[in-house]
Amino acid sequence: MTFSRPLDKIAAGLAFVLGLVTILGALGSQFIGGLQPCELCLEQRLPYYWGLPLLALILILWNRLPLTVWYVAMAIVAALFAWGAYLGGFHSGVEWGFWPGPTACTGVGNDLSMDMLNDLQPVIGCDVVQFRFLGISLAGYNALISAAVVGLLLMAMAFQFRRRR
Repeated sequence: MTFSRPLDKIAAGLAFVLGLVTILGALGSQFIGGLQPCELCLEQRLPYYWGLPLLALILILWNRLPLTVWYVAMAIVAALFAWGAYLGGFHSGVEWGFWPGPTACTGVGNDLSMDMLNDLQPVIGCDVVQFRFLGISLAGYNALISAAVVGLLLMAMAFQFRRRR
């Protein structure tokens, strides 16, 4: 079987599409579905906000980047999504009660005045699961999807290495 495109670009493109669908789903669940993100939910979005634009740039400049720059950029994106997998796993552990979450998610603080009550937005605890599918929360799915993106990026790097040898 022959492919018209190199497997490295296909794997990187799949990683981009998977990441894009995931962050759009998270934003859709918030703005359309009405789910309120907690502090850890918002932090889990950062690898997508930083990694996807960099990965898009890599895909756009695919054949124009020096190979060393390509590897470094791909490693940075993979590291960002590895951080995202860690955050998703940590958040899942907080939801299951394996360890405590950050105080921003679970505490209210000491200095609360009556004037501040007018400005309060609904606060969702990091240990509160708003949605589960097949027993896995959205944080759990984020950990799995982020790990899949890392795997696809590492495959792209391995395919590139094999092709260049």
